Amino acid sequence: MQVEDFFPVWSQLEKEQKEKIMSAATERTVPKGTLLHNGSGECEGLFCIRSGQLRAFIISDEGREITIYRLADRDICLFSASCMLSGVSFEVSVEAEKDTELFVIPAGVYKGIMEKSAPLSNFTNRLMGERFSEVMWLIDEILWKGIDKRLASFLLSESAMEGSDTLVITHEKIAAHLGTAREVVTRMLRYFQSEKLVVLSRGEVGLSDRKKLEALSA
Repeated sequence: MQVEDFFPVWSQLEKEQKEKIMSAATERTVPKGTLLHNGSGECEGLFCIRSGQLRAFIISDEGREITIYRLADRDICLFSASCMLSGVSFEVSVEAEKDTELFVIPAGVYKGIMEKSAPLSNFTNRLMGERFSEVMWLIDEILWKGIDKRLASFLLSESAMEGSDTLVITHEKIAAHLGTAREVVTRMLRYFQSEKLVVLSRGEVGLSDRKKLEALSA
């Protein structure tokens, strides 16, 4: 996968613009657990994911994390380059959830081309709109759904992402995704286990009744 594969509007860019992006893009390979972008840090640039998985999250004043979205193969992370977007101020941190290969396009280079290319600007705005829609969906989930429904939804989406009913994940990590306390997750998972929805073991959560989890999350 090359840089041009991430941009559906690549054919509409001028030759000079294409060359500038390709020459500026750098390849990075980062191990699982690497913090790629600190919400209050420098403007890193666009992250274009060739393989692996990234997690974008925010941190509350109390130090509690909540995942706002996750990115996989062929996805682009814009919030790591939010400095180039007028009126956008988002302190989003980005970490690698799996070993990840990605391209990094400097924010200054991308912004300069975007200001001259309507197709690239429209694509970027559309992508940003999709990301904000995900954030608004998350806010709706937090405001109107109980932790039991959110936990059931998370377990199902995690299972779909990993292609397995056995999830290798800690209660603390689940709590970070959901923006709640580990103790809350532990109590709810024990309740799920008592209802035979899941099977718990050290560092793992096994989904034993997907139909009931789906009904609960609906």
